Amino acid sequence: MADMQGQVALVTGGSRGIGRAICERLVGRGVKVAAGYSRNSAAAQELQAKFPDAGISVHQGNIGDAGDCRRVVDEVLEQHGQLDILVNNAGITVDKTVRKMSADDWDRVVQVNLNGAFYLSSATLQHMLDQGGGRIINISSVIGEKGNIGQANYSAAKAGLLGLTMSMALETARKGITVNAVAPGFIETDMVGDIPDQVLEKIIGTIPTARLGKPDEVARVVEFLADPESGYITGSVFNVNGGLFMST
Repeated sequence: MADMQGQVALVTGGSRGIGRAICERLVGRGVKVAAGYSRNSAAAQELQAKFPDAGISVHQGNIGDAGDCRRVVDEVLEQHGQLDILVNNAGITVDKTVRKMSADDWDRVVQVNLNGAFYLSSATLQHMLDQGGGRIINISSVIGEKGNIGQANYSAAKAGLLGLTMSMALETARKGITVNAVAPGFIETDMVGDIPDQVLEKIIGTIPTARLGKPDEVARVVEFLADPESGYITGSVFNVNGGLFMST
């Protein structure tokens, strides 16, 4: 794969789970990583401590706030001087059936999972245009492709990410910027860990590979899309779900 030394990546939700695995993958390719996080400063600092010579920076912010997103992007640019890769990974869940879901439950999830990706992409695009290229990778979900009981807000937000991905890809394809999405299935993270054991066993029973995925299996796909040699891939969705949902 092509040399990625000296490139800079902002990974939201970078201190844990899939985001953490993405950060570690990119660090291994020589990328300077800026890890975004919302509350868990200890996990962010632990990531820095694990790679003391990698130049990792950490940035606290509320992804659901447009002003905060602009501030974080400005911080990354001020500290690193450039921004080549944006990974919109941060996400939350508030699970209830539509009948029991409040407007606030809906708004909180859509604001972080969908609007946050728009805010950050909007804040980053002009810099990428000025420098002549970049990579934007949105972490969607199998739930955005097939739906799920009790997750209408999460499903709608993750489905919205797919539309955002394709529209941005069309707008930037001639500018050296690629925009793609990765749609993980059920991955071994804290979010999946909150699912009751009996429910999780039933879920695993529906997955053709009969197991949960690992964060690094998602991170490998993000690394591939971020690579300079992946410049002819844009507007695509990459499923990492063990066969739970298959699309042509």
